[in-house]
Amino acid sequence: MNVPFLIAKRYFFSRKKRNIINIISNIAMIGVAVGAAALIIVLSVFNGLEDLIRKVYSSFDPDLRVTAVEGKSFETDTEFMNRIRRTPGVAVVSEVIEDNALLRYNDRQMVVKLKGVSENFFEQNEIDSAVVEGHSELVRNNAHYALVGRGVQYQLSIRPTNPFVPLQFLYPRNVKFNPLNPEASFNSLTIAPGGAFAIERQYDDAYVFVPLNFAEELLEYGRRRTALEIKVADGARVAQVKRALQQQLGAGFKVQDSDEQHTSLLRAVKVEKLFVFVTFAFILFIASLNIFFSLSMLVIDKKKDIAILASMGATATTIRNVFLMEGALVALIGAAYGLTLGMLLCNLQQTFGLVSMGMATSVVEAYPVKMQVEDFVLTGLAIILITLLVSVRPARKAAALSIRDNL
Repeated sequence: MNVPFLIAKRYFFSRKKRNIINIISNIAMIGVAVGAAALIIVLSVFNGLEDLIRKVYSSFDPDLRVTAVEGKSFETDTEFMNRIRRTPGVAVVSEVIEDNALLRYNDRQMVVKLKGVSENFFEQNEIDSAVVEGHSELVRNNAHYALVGRGVQYQLSIRPTNPFVPLQFLYPRNVKFNPLNPEASFNSLTIAPGGAFAIERQYDDAYVFVPLNFAEELLEYGRRRTALEIKVADGARVAQVKRALQQQLGAGFKVQDSDEQHTSLLRAVKVEKLFVFVTFAFILFIASLNIFFSLSMLVIDKKKDIAILASMGATATTIRNVFLMEGALVALIGAAYGLTLGMLLCNLQQTFGLVSMGMATSVVEAYPVKMQVEDFVLTGLAIILITLLVSVRPARKAAALSIRDNL
């Protein structure tokens, strides 16, 4: 029989007339419940945003991306490409040339990210499904076409349905600049606009896709490539294929999975989540101070009971545990209500989208949420730790009461 727990439960669930101690205990319990629910909801929103980032970029990013450690490009040849294609788990290897270039259309111009891709590029991503105007084909009937981002289209007023006004790309040549004839210092090629895509603003406002050989000629890259984008075969593990490619390519190349291609963005979300957890844990601590006050007042109110227990042979440890249990009951019941409320609200948000993002350009209408078991575990551990911190002093004070002075 756990005597401290039975006495603590008796104090907590007493049916006597409510007094100030009961009121403070209930306030403490409500504070813990609200804090726990808020913490679960906010952490779930950050989890949802992290998943949303992965979902948005999955239509653009490959499973694995190979780039050079030094410099922005590297040499390739048939043997090099065959070695990569023969790597177990590799399904598709797309060659990429990406660089900044000046784009002109009618009397407007802007600097864009020109991305030349091989013919199999659309076999490993969903950009063709994001086309909002025109078509996604970069080569059709032996003619070259460009696929522009929605933001680029709006900026330059590009009309993909107008075949008579081409896009003109300019890229600086590797020659000494001639101020008397500045155009001789630039390569210039034209291509017809084939379509426009809309994925995410970061890409829509900057990227233009063109055939690989068009980029080779404009940028004078020859067999150099800025990246190789790889689709992993169905059933193969991305991490395993990544290790195999890294071992084969050596230290001069880096192989990145989809998360590593956006390390800074995902790290920022995780750091913000950590700071939010610390902030709300501090708010929980402030709310739990009511437990400290209620226990302190309970010790004063129950001096005679404590003296009787001690005279009956209860040890100082037993008396201390009574008040630790009392604090734990207040905190854990509040936490149970809070975690349940947080789970319920997150489920309602997932099902009905109660809270909108409030942005017309957002890729989702409502705030995304995703509950994770570790968030519930961490919240529970934080509440346990905070409860111990605020309950120890009143419990020690109760255990140190004198029998003679209180009987």
